[in-house]
Amino acid sequence: MWGGRFAGGPSAIMREINASIPFDKALWRQDIAASKAHVDMLGAQGIVTAEDAALIAQGLDQVAAEYEANGVPENWDLEDIHMTTESRLAELIGPAAGRLHTARSRNDQVATDFRLWVRDAMDQAELGLKQLQVALVSRAGEHTASIMPGFTHLQTAQPVTLGHHLMAYYEMIGRDRSRFADARSRMNRSPLGSAALAGTGFPIDRFRTAEALGFDGPTDNSLDSVSDRDFALDYLMAAAQCSLHLSRLAEEFIIWASQPFGFVTLPDSLSTGSSIMPQKKNPDAAELVRGHSGRIVGCLTALMITMKGLPLAYSKDMQDDKPPVFEAASLLALSIAAMTGMVAEAKFRTDRMRAAAELGYATATDLADWLVRQANIPFREAHHITGSAVKLAESRGIALDQLSIEDLKAIDQRIDDRVYAALSVEASVAARCSHGGTAPDEVRKRVAQARVALGLEEQA
Repeated sequence: MWGGRFAGGPSAIMREINASIPFDKALWRQDIAASKAHVDMLGAQGIVTAEDAALIAQGLDQVAAEYEANGVPENWDLEDIHMTTESRLAELIGPAAGRLHTARSRNDQVATDFRLWVRDAMDQAELGLKQLQVALVSRAGEHTASIMPGFTHLQTAQPVTLGHHLMAYYEMIGRDRSRFADARSRMNRSPLGSAALAGTGFPIDRFRTAEALGFDGPTDNSLDSVSDRDFALDYLMAAAQCSLHLSRLAEEFIIWASQPFGFVTLPDSLSTGSSIMPQKKNPDAAELVRGHSGRIVGCLTALMITMKGLPLAYSKDMQDDKPPVFEAASLLALSIAAMTGMVAEAKFRTDRMRAAAELGYATATDLADWLVRQANIPFREAHHITGSAVKLAESRGIALDQLSIEDLKAIDQRIDDRVYAALSVEASVAARCSHGGTAPDEVRKRVAQARVALGLEEQA
């Protein structure tokens, strides 16, 4: 490839550091698709003959069939997937293969291929996340009234429903889907035809190739086209945020599955045992999802640092753009699949959850709210009175609703028997009926809306 300019070939070190075929062979489908769109346009524009265009297209189909059957060969002397494909094409059809590279450069070629790959990765992530939402909504619908403790600082705070808790993750994953959708919309422009950096003098039709490849149109600046990797960073940013949400969900399952909690039994298919302790059932899949989030954030950081000081247009540093994206996409797909399976197949111990909700004086706020509503006491004063009641109950080792009315009146005479109706965990969750609250009726409403949004049922 370099023969016209260099008298000697590359050294062994240069050959190894320069070759990207070990990882960019993952782009072969995109490379074939973009090359076919390019040669179709060259033929339509009369830049190559119709006969050569047809011969090249047939040859590319044969190369694709070989890759599909046998994988992409790794000849480091050919450097990358682009030269590997062109070399094999020349072996199959002869000199006409050399016309394929007319009016393009490897710079716009790889920018196009990589965009196509990232676009596919965004679509796959969005599809996987939708399935996770379906699992969350399905399980939330089963548990709209199942009571569990809600936590702040990992301390029992107020009773909530399991359905409400699961729907919180539905909302998070919805934002993740929107980030991928936004990124996809922003990146869906074709760099093909920008050539090395300045465009080309051939009468190409960039709109034709953009349409053929499913882009909304061509990019508008050739310099930016070949040097832009914002689309890869956007993908990694969305993937990193998504991985944080998956990690939080995984952490919940890890905690809930521990013996002190015992809120959930994880599926055997996503758990492992111990090599020495036969009683162990370890939440390894969830722990790995939690670990993968760190690696995905690391992939984002790696590409950001690679790109931070590069001048226009293309620099060889950008060859290192693909490994972090490929790694993050693989880890993210695994993480989404693991958490979807975990949500769908976990057995929730709602008896343990309800019992835990009754501990820790989770209905203390309900007592304070009752004092505000029924005794017309300012909330700050009601908060102080409730604190005294909690202190008394704690000293006796009993729940708030086990304090006698005499005990409560001794704290404040304005308390009467009606207070007990507000102190059960059922009453507590039912009272939280504001929009987005944990009341079972509110959760059912939100589950129904989510099912419509996911296409699981029609709007009533």
